[in-house]
Amino acid sequence: MYLKSLSVINFKNYDESEFSFSETVNAFTGNNGAGKTNLLDAIHYLSLCKSFFNPIDSQQIKQEKDFFVIQGMFNKSNADEMVAVGVKKNHKKQFKRNKKEYTRLADHIGLFPLVMISPNDISLILEGSEERRKFIDNALSQTDSNYLDELIIYNKTLLNRNALLKQIADTGQFDASLLEIYDEQLVQCGQKIFDKRKAFLEIFMPVFNHHYQYISNQTEVVELVYESQLFANNFKTLLSNSLQRDRILQRTTTGIHKDELVFTIHNMPLKKFGSQGQQKSFLIALKLAQYAILNKLKGFKPLLLLDDIFDKLDEHRVKKLMEMVSNGDFGQIFITDTNANRIKTIFSEIGKTPKIFEIFNGKLNEQN
Repeated sequence: MYLKSLSVINFKNYDESEFSFSETVNAFTGNNGAGKTNLLDAIHYLSLCKSFFNPIDSQQIKQEKDFFVIQGMFNKSNADEMVAVGVKKNHKKQFKRNKKEYTRLADHIGLFPLVMISPNDISLILEGSEERRKFIDNALSQTDSNYLDELIIYNKTLLNRNALLKQIADTGQFDASLLEIYDEQLVQCGQKIFDKRKAFLEIFMPVFNHHYQYISNQTEVVELVYESQLFANNFKTLLSNSLQRDRILQRTTTGIHKDELVFTIHNMPLKKFGSQGQQKSFLIALKLAQYAILNKLKGFKPLLLLDDIFDKLDEHRVKKLMEMVSNGDFGQIFITDTNANRIKTIFSEIGKTPKIFEIFNGKLNEQN
C-alpha cells in the first residue's frame, strides 16, 4: 500500500496544493513554520480520521476560511482508492472512501494503517498514563476493529458511571440497579480490552527491544512493563471493593482506564534518568515496533511518517535509523526536515534517492 497523491484546500496554512509521491521516500523540507508537518497531519487525517496534534477539527481550517478538504489517492492491492475528508464550520465532519460516506468513522480505522513519529511523542514519557494508554489503543485499533468498538463502549459507560456517582453524591439517592448495569458493562468490555492489551504487549515488547538495541548499537538496557489492576484482581470484585471510595471521590477509581506502561533504562525511570537522545531512541523504537507488528498483522506495509526526527539524535543513531527504515521491511516513508542537503546526504550514504518537496509558507517548490 502507498499514497499516490494528496490534495489540500484551506487546511491549516495551505490555500490549495497538490502532491504526487514516490512509492519509497518522500521528504518535505523548508524553514520552521513553512507547513511541512501540516502535510504529514493531512496524511494522518486520511488514515485515522483525525489530526495527530489537535482533536478539534474546526481548528484545522485556514484562518478566515469556512472549510477544509483533504483528498488522497491510495494504491492498495493494485487498486486505486480515493479517501476524502471535509470539515465545514458548525457542520458534521464528512469522511468518504471512493465517494461513499461513512456512517461510522470507526469502520475506516485500520484500512490504511499509518505510524507517525513526532517530537510530540515526548508526551509518552513526560505526561501521565493516559498518553501511554492512547499509544496502545492506537496500535490495537488499527489491527482489531472489535477492540475499538469495545473501547468506545467502555469509555461511554465509564462516563455514565461517573455521572451517576456524582448524581448520587448530589441527591443522596443511591440507584443500585443502574450502578449494577454500568458495572456489568465495564466488566464485560474491560476484561476483553485487558486481554487484548496483554496479548499485544507480549508480542510487542521483544520487537520493541530489538529495534532499540539496533538504534543504540546494543549499548543500553531498556524495558517497558505493562501494569494493570486486572493482573491480580477480578474486575467485578475491584469495582465492588472500591465503591465507597468511588462514591466519595465521585469517579471510578479502578479499571483498565488506570492501566500503565512503565518505561525504564538500566532499571531506572526513563523520564528522570534518560538523556534526550536515549528518550528519543526509546520513542522511535516504540513506533517502529508498532510498525513492524502492524505490518505482520495486516499483511502489508503501513505508511511511515517521520516528523523532525533528526533533532537530538547523534550522527550514529541517525544513520542506524535511516538504514533501518530504508530496508525492505518498510514501505512508503514521509520525512520532514529543515535541511534538504542533510536529507540528500543521509540517503545517498545508504543508496536511496528521496523525492524532495521544498515548502515555503504553505506553497510547494518541487525538487528532484
